[in-house]
Amino acid sequence: MFLFPYAFILLALRPLIWAMNKLQIILISTALALAAGLYFFGVTIPKKKEGEEQAKAQTLHQQGFDVDHYLQDETKKLPLSGQQFITSLENEVKRGDVKDQQIAVYKQQAAFWRDSVDNPIGYFHFTEMAASLENSEKSLTFAAHSILRYLPYVEHPEEKTWLANQGRELFEKALLIQPSNDSSTVGLGACYIYGASTEGSGPMQGILKIRGVAERDSSNIFAQYMLGIGGVVSGQLDKAVQRFEIVAKAEPDNLEVLFKLAETYENMGDKPNAIKWYSAILAKSNIPQMKKELQQRIELLKK
Repeated sequence: MFLFPYAFILLALRPLIWAMNKLQIILISTALALAAGLYFFGVTIPKKKEGEEQAKAQTLHQQGFDVDHYLQDETKKLPLSGQQFITSLENEVKRGDVKDQQIAVYKQQAAFWRDSVDNPIGYFHFTEMAASLENSEKSLTFAAHSILRYLPYVEHPEEKTWLANQGRELFEKALLIQPSNDSSTVGLGACYIYGASTEGSGPMQGILKIRGVAERDSSNIFAQYMLGIGGVVSGQLDKAVQRFEIVAKAEPDNLEVLFKLAETYENMGDKPNAIKWYSAILAKSNIPQMKKELQQRIELLKK
């Protein structure tokens, strides 16, 4: 079964959930409960204070976006022990097999920003640095898909654009190694949909790349799903639901895509179909809180 990787990280990376409405949180939490475990960080991260989030947004806007400058500022905010740890890592590379030492240091830095600081930018930056230096298809695609899983839930535009471009570069490097990897092609297209850009390119270029995969292999559920997302982003909601329905037919128990269908139909003003898909989720749910939220949503649509 193709369980969308975007759902797997929501509980592990709590900041992604803040922008979601209550029904989405309950719904995706249920999908997660059905999964074998957390896909991404593997730890529960506490929500930051509102003032900290506002300060972060202001910093990102002012920098527009320089990751080195950003991390220098973030490092200054750390306790002395944290600053000393980062300095010790930066000085750890010595003579000998410098490349392998540097890769190991980048991975340690990534883990520090993830586990000790709750800073996705730091985590993804050093994960990308390690993958690019290692330059294997496995490392590049792991880093690229990690970024892609986070992108749908990034709130700050400057941060989202920077991350989307990091993902784009990683997928491009992976495709140089293995040009026939459809997953990397779809991932590259998805990064364009979420804001990556090069001269003369944008979301439509991403959609075209993904469409090429879907036309060649209509059973590629990742491609069909991302074309649905592309339809939502571009405002072509009628096309979006067509793609989501293909995925729902292939995976009728995939709660995330059922919710995407219901939500998109609701945004189109098509209440009967929105009710149909919310009811489909309701029929599959045995969690009281979820059932209550779904029933309330359905009743509102019936008015």
